[in-house]
Amino acid sequence: MKIALDPTPFHHSHSLLEFPKVVADLGYKYMQMTPHADFIPFFNHPKADDELVGQLKKACKDAGIEIASVLPVLRWSGPDEDAREAAVRYWKRAIQITVDLGVSTMNTEFSGRPEKAEESERAFYRSMEELLPIIEREGIDLLVDPHPDDFVEEGLAAIRVIRGVNSKNVGMVYVASHSFHMKNSPLDIMRAAGDKLRLVHVADTMDHHASHGLRYITNPPGNPVRVHQHLKIGDGDVNWDEFFGGLKEIGFLDRENTVMVSSVFAENEYAEEVSRYQLETMKQYVQKVSL
Repeated sequence: MKIALDPTPFHHSHSLLEFPKVVADLGYKYMQMTPHADFIPFFNHPKADDELVGQLKKACKDAGIEIASVLPVLRWSGPDEDAREAAVRYWKRAIQITVDLGVSTMNTEFSGRPEKAEESERAFYRSMEELLPIIEREGIDLLVDPHPDDFVEEGLAAIRVIRGVNSKNVGMVYVASHSFHMKNSPLDIMRAAGDKLRLVHVADTMDHHASHGLRYITNPPGNPVRVHQHLKIGDGDVNWDEFFGGLKEIGFLDRENTVMVSSVFAENEYAEEVSRYQLETMKQYVQKVSL
């Protein structure tokens, strides 16, 4: 298992090519590349050319770290066909960038729209029909997160959609801070996913169902909003003993092709302190459940 840092909290204080040194200085050996204006921005065509990709690869080598995964977020399941077709083109470039970086793991979100779930699922499989041959040819491990406000948000439902792709190259991401949107318990989802679960994001969140559903109030009542946070471990309601224990039970912690990512976005002003805390705390939990 690789333990990686998502450098999103440092996007406004450091340039893209500074991320590898930041990650190394914080004690991590691996980094996850998430959407960035100079790399693969949200929903739009990748902006990194071959020269920049080469510079990023060299910066990682100079810092002594590796990129564990690349995370694009594109509208590949969008019910709008023009947007979906564009997203497939963007995906092809994102895959090429990932291959050129020497990385074999990509993770992403289902995207699409929950109010148009059937149309979005059709769009997802249509996109996969075109992308899957490339993914398999390049040996990419593509892992998908049922993100709040995607066309599939529940854990077991996400596993069914992934299973429907019928490829060993496609698996699941479990984001701990999405736990209270996934309906099923973390342990039930992990057991059902088995070796399809190959990447997790570690961040805490509040249970928005607590206090009879009144922990968070929006006006007018009934707004179709999804609330969650990306807090450091211990600042929310995630059951971390269950989370790490489940990962141990399904063999996640002992496999070479799995990635555990610290993805805390709520405290940029304490990003360095929080990143070090996350690394140490994740290691402690891993050791605890491995005894």
